[in-house]
Amino acid sequence: MKHPKNITIIGGGGAIGSAFAEALSAQYPSATITVFSRRIPDVKVNNLHYHQIDYENESSIQSASILAAATMPLDLVLVATGILHEHNIRPEKSLRELSANNFERLFKVNAIVPALIAKYFLPELNRKSKSVFAVLSARVGSISDNQLGGWYAYRASKSALNMVIKSASIEIARKNPEAIIVGLHPGTVDSNLSKPFQNNVANSKLFSASYSAQQLLSVIEKLSAESTGRCFAWDGSEILP
Repeated sequence: MKHPKNITIIGGGGAIGSAFAEALSAQYPSATITVFSRRIPDVKVNNLHYHQIDYENESSIQSASILAAATMPLDLVLVATGILHEHNIRPEKSLRELSANNFERLFKVNAIVPALIAKYFLPELNRKSKSVFAVLSARVGSISDNQLGGWYAYRASKSALNMVIKSASIEIARKNPEAIIVGLHPGTVDSNLSKPFQNNVANSKLFSASYSAQQLLSVIEKLSAESTGRCFAWDGSEILP
């Protein structure tokens, strides 16, 4: 992107979200960067403005969009929210482990919350120049790529997210052809999300959050109008539905 003036990061308290904030702050020192998270970190950087958000409250998401676009339209929105496991929730290895509660929780966080963020933030995108709305998705959300099975709720929630991205891209293109809406796969990042599952990951495939963020920002730089509605991995390759 050419010098975005107004950037928003949602999920700035996580590993990749905070890495996005650090990288964009250095790359675009004159930009206004608004960062939303459940808890405000103890970070003081001139062009990073932190605010709390309650993902469980739709009015909080709406208020965040109004705040972020109060002075100018949004050039770049990065949504870095999502869960794979928490407390008693773990990716399922078999049908016997399926739980309605787990499905509801993962769909709420991984699909419904980003959809509501899109509802309020997409109308605030810049209409006069290229703007990007990018959401962290996952390769395991690809139906055609699934060769291992398992991880039912997580896979399904990310597949649902990819469909939200596709539908939103079609609708927004009618009103704002400059807008690009995409999903991004960060690879396996050394974070709390992946910690329990890193034993089977080769060292060369386990990325630091800063490396993943820089790779994804490079992918965003190269996006064009034809990219909208699609999902791309950290190396720029397209992940098919």
